[in-house]
Amino acid sequence: MVDLPLDQVRTLLAVVDEGTFDAAAAALHVTPSAVSQRVKALEQRTGRVLLMRTKPVRATESGEVVVRFARRLARLERDARTELGMSEAGEPTRLSIAVNADSLATWFLPALSRVPRELRLCFELRREDEDHTAALLREGVVMAAVTSWPDPVAGCSVRALGRMRYLAVAGPDFAARWLGAGTDAAPDELIAAAPVVAFDRNDDLQDEFVRGLGGGPGASALRHFMPTSEGFVDAVVAGLGWGMVPEVQAEPLLRAGRLVRLAPDRIVDVPLFWQQWKLDFPALAAVAEAVAAVAAETLRR
Repeated sequence: MVDLPLDQVRTLLAVVDEGTFDAAAAALHVTPSAVSQRVKALEQRTGRVLLMRTKPVRATESGEVVVRFARRLARLERDARTELGMSEAGEPTRLSIAVNADSLATWFLPALSRVPRELRLCFELRREDEDHTAALLREGVVMAAVTSWPDPVAGCSVRALGRMRYLAVAGPDFAARWLGAGTDAAPDELIAAAPVVAFDRNDDLQDEFVRGLGGGPGASALRHFMPTSEGFVDAVVAGLGWGMVPEVQAEPLLRAGRLVRLAPDRIVDVPLFWQQWKLDFPALAAVAEAVAAVAAETLRR
């Protein structure tokens, strides 16, 4: 049976986290040559290429397996040091979590505020689209994630949180200009041709909405990218384009007359799940319970 020497495993993790062999060497207080030799030795032991020598360095699919192992090992080592009284007094626990921007802007932070303060947790949040947060779990970058992926990542457990509802909305002036009367085009065709706001190039909610209307392959090529949840809503209110806004953000603006619904009989629900490492880790369990409780109060079932 081939073992995985801990110094080599830790070195691989340092290279992935620091991005280069030189930076990993500085973090580990060894020479770049020693880092390179350890990684090569680990690749020889596993019989697989573990790193893509790019800038920054990235783990291969096999390397991700070792990185996940290294992060779990580090977590278990910190827990053991704490139980043995070897940790510095009052040293906080750091939790890395991936979460999509709309959850972060609406319900996720109130969930973190419910975590007992005596646990002394430091949260390191990674913002990523809900369709892609599972990749950060798979790569071992985070310990938990809010994701739209229902199938558990290897080594993780999964629980359903609920559905985030999105409404197609636009500013009143924009709707009058681009979607009003005075044309022979059908309403669905008008929406498909009108300028649209998207979060980033991975955001296909608007395209999904148009396809559901039968308006063709997707929304207009006239699109603006607004990579924050708040900035996205502001752009739609300002009339740059129409967009899919979370119901909880849209409702007060609809009541105030600052937004109007488009195709009000059509909505898009995005299911959200909580995935986390399978570890007997009380702090992570406490976060999971707080997240599930607030999601149950906020999201649609």
